[in-house]
Amino acid sequence: MSEEQKRLLEARLWNIANELRGKMDADDFRDYILGFIFYKYLSEKFSLFANNLLKSENIRYEDLEEETLEGDKYIDVIKYESLEKLGYFLRPSELFSKLTAKGTKKFLDTNESNFILGDLTLILNHIEQSTLGTDSEEDFNKLFEDLDLTSTKLGKTEKQKNEVIVKIMNLLQGIDFKLEDADSDILGDAYEFLIAQFASGAGKKAGEFYTPQGVSKVLAKIVSLGKNQLRSVYDPTCGSGSLLLRIAKETKVGNFYGQERNRTTYNLTRMNMILHNIPYQRFDIKHEDTLLNPQHMGLRFEAVVANPPFSAKWEAKESLLNDERFNPYGKLAPSSKADFAFVQHMIYHLSDSGTMAVVLPHGVLFRGGSEEHIRKYLIENCNYLDAVIGLPANIFYGTSIPTCIMVFKKCRKQDDNIVFIDASKNFDKLRNQNFLNDDNINNIIEAYKNRKNIDKYCYVATLEEIKNNNHNLNIPRYVNTYEEEELLDIDKISQEIQKLTDQSKTIDLEIKKFCDILNISSPF
Repeated sequence: MSEEQKRLLEARLWNIANELRGKMDADDFRDYILGFIFYKYLSEKFSLFANNLLKSENIRYEDLEEETLEGDKYIDVIKYESLEKLGYFLRPSELFSKLTAKGTKKFLDTNESNFILGDLTLILNHIEQSTLGTDSEEDFNKLFEDLDLTSTKLGKTEKQKNEVIVKIMNLLQGIDFKLEDADSDILGDAYEFLIAQFASGAGKKAGEFYTPQGVSKVLAKIVSLGKNQLRSVYDPTCGSGSLLLRIAKETKVGNFYGQERNRTTYNLTRMNMILHNIPYQRFDIKHEDTLLNPQHMGLRFEAVVANPPFSAKWEAKESLLNDERFNPYGKLAPSSKADFAFVQHMIYHLSDSGTMAVVLPHGVLFRGGSEEHIRKYLIENCNYLDAVIGLPANIFYGTSIPTCIMVFKKCRKQDDNIVFIDASKNFDKLRNQNFLNDDNINNIIEAYKNRKNIDKYCYVATLEEIKNNNHNLNIPRYVNTYEEEELLDIDKISQEIQKLTDQSKTIDLEIKKFCDILNISSPF
């Protein structure tokens, strides 16, 4: 599919989303429209799978008659195969196209849509229930819980709710997701586009589930640099899963691991994985507080990325010093700022041959107390820190603070220095938001890869220099971006002032002359 066709699909989906926009806030209409797109995707994916199995029989799955001997025979075989391969099951009557057709059909006497709210509720529940006792049960459990069809946000009456649902489903039915093209990720990209659009309008909440594409690209390129494939990638604060999926655009990825505290965002992550054609067998996304209830203890990953909530409060219990993630440091991150707690957690999960890249607020580079202690331990005792990259301000949705990327490796090739990159002044602007364009991204990656001094942009600091700076990593200490001001010529300026003064006197005399002619008082 061409870039133009991709943009057209994104525009059509966004227009459909806007059918709900006037009825509810961004968070709510996001959950509804993404939920309906996901249901349609599951349905079409299932139809393709079932029809491929039935090809030799010259039968279409949607045409099978349920509760007949022959129909149920085929349905049972397909159910067994689909639960193993796809991880879920739909009966012919539960397909998106069938339900849309039923809802669109009008009653001749009233011209009202057929009532399908009850059917839709049962179908969404059945998709989840079809996985009970199977390997995919956890991946589909309560996946549609945010699609509340009883909410008054859809309408005050059941009739109004039904009309809205039927309209949205009918509009979606008119879009071809082109799932038969196995190599295309066009729908996944369109889904990411919608998530980005919702994030841009969600204000402060946006940072909870979405990392801007430019930042995602930088992180993904860094952790995949020089690698044709990665066995495992991990994000402990995975949000919508966009960071994990971005790595898969840079290199082949075996398995995806993540954890997310927010239940709605956790559901969004799982949907996003499936929509990007990642089989349930290849992703393991957990719903828990990463710092207090880690779900992947003991596992090590080849690439670790994250955009944790900036300076979030956390329960820094003294007992956590016995936790193997924090124990080596002897100190915990302050309860008022969990930034280094996330770093410690991620370091624990990083394999010896892996790379870790994390987005953090600038304060982690120079704040004192326990943060200074942890920073010093990571540099002096472990020598894990590989790079510090300063990002532009106002690049994240919901906050304008400047941020940085810290890169860590347990086995560094150039372990006698740390590279500092100041990319804070290299960005494009779209309306009120700053963003990294492809040139900005490439400049960062090239500077990181080449590790050579670049005036006012990149500096390779020795460990001795950093030690002399008391392990303060504030980027201006290493990358000098000072611009000398142009020297002023005082004599020339004095001459200009005298010239203006003379001109002013001449004008004053002219005004006095006109006042005398008019026989009025002169202001001078």
